[in-house]
Parts: sequence; structure tokens; C-alpha cells
Amino acid sequence: MKAVNFVTPEHEHEFEAAHGLPEALPSGERILWQGRPDAWRLACEALHIRAVLVYFGLLVGWRLVSMLYDGAGTSEVLMTLLRMLSLAALGTGLLAVMALLMARSTAYTVTNRRVIMRLGIVLSVTFNLPFARISHVGLRARGGVGGDIALTLAGPDRIAYLHLWPHVRAWQLRQPQPLLRALPDAQAVAQLLVTALQQAQLSTETSTNEAVQALPQRAVRQPTLTRPAHAA
Repeated sequence: MKAVNFVTPEHEHEFEAAHGLPEALPSGERILWQGRPDAWRLACEALHIRAVLVYFGLLVGWRLVSMLYDGAGTSEVLMTLLRMLSLAALGTGLLAVMALLMARSTAYTVTNRRVIMRLGIVLSVTFNLPFARISHVGLRARGGVGGDIALTLAGPDRIAYLHLWPHVRAWQLRQPQPLLRALPDAQAVAQLLVTALQQAQLSTETSTNEAVQALPQRAVRQPTLTRPAHAA
């Protein structure tokens, strides 16, 4: 069974059985938590809107000093500043709108068996990450209780970095790590996810032990050592 699979609806969220879910959950599976990124945190951390504001601020300041040094008139200075501030507002406004759309179109779901990530503004894509293929959960706190949760995938399955962006850990290009990004309650969600993973692992081990004990005695074989043919 593939560890990672995805469903691509033709229209955004049209075929969702429930919010954030491409199909109804099977018997025995239940939702533990659902959430989405905080739009402002997403704008700052993924789209770097604060860095863009600083860049435009430096650019406007440099232009203002340059014009005053060259002896430009007050009206010329004001008109130039107005044009530059308009461009700055347009650029940062587009980033803010993009972050808002990304946040509103994203749904993270944690069940007692897997993590489900529904992503995409225009074309919605859903990634199913079974607990059996999640080897590590990493928390990066970002002030207070907010932060990001990185998921390390085990086995050969991988998701392309660009398919996940911006919901992916930065610079992990060879082994992309899905990221539950900009969560306002990241610490609580990380603890819930770790607990669910531990319970799922314990349940699997218990089921395996019960299955082994249920085997007929004759079916249980003790391991033996086979000597190489060339040995004396």
C-alpha cells in the first residue's frame, strides 16, 4: 500500500464528504483535531511580508535622501514618494491576499490513524499520511503556543517539494517534510499527534502479539542456523 496518496477534485472542495476530507472516514476512524494556518503568521513566515516591508522602507528612504541631496522640490519629492508608497502597498497587499487565500483553502486533519492535508487555492489536492509512514514529529515553536509541526516520512514514498509548498519544511529538498504551518495552537496539536501515534503503535503491536499467540503450536518454528555448504 502506498504510504502517500492524493486525490485531485475537478472543482475546489466539490467532492468532499466532510470538511477537509475527500471521502467518508472508514469504520473505527475518528477525527481528533482539525485546523488551518493563521493567515498573518503564514504571510510572515512563508511569504516573508515583513521582509518585503523592510525592503520597500529602505528603498523609499534611500530615494528620499537622494532627492533631497540633489535639491529636488517639495512637490517632486511628494509625488515620487506617493508613487513608491503606492507600489509598496500594492505588493504587500497582494502578498496579504495570497496568504489569506492559502489559509482559507487549507485544512489540516488529524485522526486516530493518519494526518490529512487538503491544500490548494485553485486546484485542491489532498494528501493522506498514514501513521505507519510517519517516523518523527518535530515542533518548532514561534512565540507563545504557536508554531509549525514537521512530519518526517519513513519508507520510499516522497511528495514533491513544490506540490507541498508552502506547507513544507524549508530547504529539505531531497526528503521533503510535510509541515502543518503557522498553527496558533501548535504545541497542543503536536502533543495530541504524538499521543495518537503512540496509541496506534501500541494497538498494532498488541494485535500482532495476539495474532502470533493464536497460531497453532505446530505452525510456530524456532529459528535455526544453516551452516554454509563449504564449511567443514
